[in-house]
Amino acid sequence: MDYMVRATAAEAQIRAFAATTREIVETARLAHDTSPVVTAGLGRLLTAGVMMGSMLKGESDLLTLQVKGDGPVHGLTVTADMNGNVKGYADVPQVILPANAKGKLDVGGSVGYGTLSVIRDLGLKEPYVGQIALQTGEIGDDLTYYFATSEQVPSSVGLGVLMEKSNTVRCAGGFIVQLMPFAEDAVIDRLEKNLSNITSVTALLDQGMSPEEMLQRVLDGFDVEFTDKQPCRFSCNCSKERVEKALISIGKNEIEDMIADGKPIEVNCHFCNKNYSFDVEELKSIAKKSR
Repeated sequence: MDYMVRATAAEAQIRAFAATTREIVETARLAHDTSPVVTAGLGRLLTAGVMMGSMLKGESDLLTLQVKGDGPVHGLTVTADMNGNVKGYADVPQVILPANAKGKLDVGGSVGYGTLSVIRDLGLKEPYVGQIALQTGEIGDDLTYYFATSEQVPSSVGLGVLMEKSNTVRCAGGFIVQLMPFAEDAVIDRLEKNLSNITSVTALLDQGMSPEEMLQRVLDGFDVEFTDKQPCRFSCNCSKERVEKALISIGKNEIEDMIADGKPIEVNCHFCNKNYSFDVEELKSIAKKSR
């Protein structure tokens, strides 16, 4: 089962998050029929979304992570809340690329050059938006850079998705480790040394490590206190009613054009790829509610 843990270490000089997300990433792969390299990129962003979503304070707050690049995948979008619900999609789900120089799935090549946006909708008039130029397109490095520059929080973000030969997801997960402003030099040095010894998150996951064990490895030599554990899942809150509301908002003229065509329409949810169909009679009743 997918779940996430939070922890503190070194007398709260460090805060840390870790998650295992195989089912989330496999659900996304099945919903969108993503190629292996897109599954890896979207899977990393979904994993980050789960952990960063848990940093939100309010029940109705929403976090959106958006990667836009000039590579063949064009863009990745993920939305998460504080309760472990996450969903996401790729603009171009079927991208096939040769392996990178390390023999790994070339997520950076699929994304290319562009931007990473972190959008927090806290129910205020304007959402909070932080944006950086992509550093590598490998997602983890980009989020590490985002935390350092946009939020002034020294962080290390490790994300990994490992695929089976059959192109299903073998394992997925990651960690975020952050230094608090009052962290002592000795703590920083020790943490940097620990992180330099970790070759890849996928290697840890492939050894069967749980989120707790991953953090114990990253925070080796520190007293680690686990403060929270919560399940996480791929969850889309779309429904026919929500799609109907969206149709009402496009305006009466547009809907009347659809009615004039005399055919049912299908509306697709980007996030979970579910289709909702509306026949002409339903469109007529929607037109009555529209302006």
